[in-house]
Amino acid sequence: MKQISRRQFIQTGLIGAAVVSSGFANVAYAGNPNVHIDRVKLGKTGLIVPRLALGTGTHGGNQSSDMTRMGVGNWVKIARRAYERGVTFYDAADLYGSHQNVKEILKEVPREKAILLSKIWTRPEKWNMDTPAKTIDRFRTETGSDYFDILLLHCMTNARWQEEKKPYIDALSEAKQKGIVKSLGVSCHSFDALKLAVDDPWVDVILARINPESVIMDASSEDVMATLKKAHDNGKGIIGMKIFGEGKLTGEQQREKSLRYVIGSKNVDCMTIGTTSIDQLDDTISRMMRIVKDV
Repeated sequence: MKQISRRQFIQTGLIGAAVVSSGFANVAYAGNPNVHIDRVKLGKTGLIVPRLALGTGTHGGNQSSDMTRMGVGNWVKIARRAYERGVTFYDAADLYGSHQNVKEILKEVPREKAILLSKIWTRPEKWNMDTPAKTIDRFRTETGSDYFDILLLHCMTNARWQEEKKPYIDALSEAKQKGIVKSLGVSCHSFDALKLAVDDPWVDVILARINPESVIMDASSEDVMATLKKAHDNGKGIIGMKIFGEGKLTGEQQREKSLRYVIGSKNVDCMTIGTTSIDQLDDTISRMMRIVKDV
């Protein structure tokens, strides 16, 4: 019987279609499995978080994403490897249907070692008809966690979200007072929404799209980065997303340039990256930590 290596075994246990759907097909990855991610302060939230979060929303929508479509068991294999390398930060959302993923890995990772982020969808959907308070309670059941380290309003797209989303803002504020949530904020999908969050005292954390090529972003890289600097100087915790342009910036030089741009800016505390293979994870962690030492 032909023997295979541990890496080959892990890779064959993952669903190849999920890798293809992420735009990461035929990309070479190489990482040092002995390198561990570091931990950083997330603005003035008081949270100390891994510099990298496991994203669960690549090509996400209607309670589905690449990470849920690959099967929870396959994703957990990646999350186990991440745990071995210090990544215990999980970026979930109701829109992705990824609370089930989080619940499974939290059966193995002590809750006190984990950082749990989720995002609440604020538009009417057949799966989102409850009051904000009841929705938060549902999140706790679905994730198996009594509390969230970070809970965000998901996908703010205009400069009116402070008024339009007031029922959600009030519910999240009450949850924070009760200790159900440690820090609050917004994920931004428009430049106007991002600029509004910069000076809002309610916002502890901003999740923003940033990469050097302005791919799937809300404005030019220069304008977004300048805005993030102002927010970071104001004490907001800044989490970067779309670092690799949702699979459009996966070439060797592109990955290097993107990570170096975001980490070197000093305006982004940490980042979330959707990962659909062990090799992607290993490469990203090793590359990030080498760049951290360089800059």
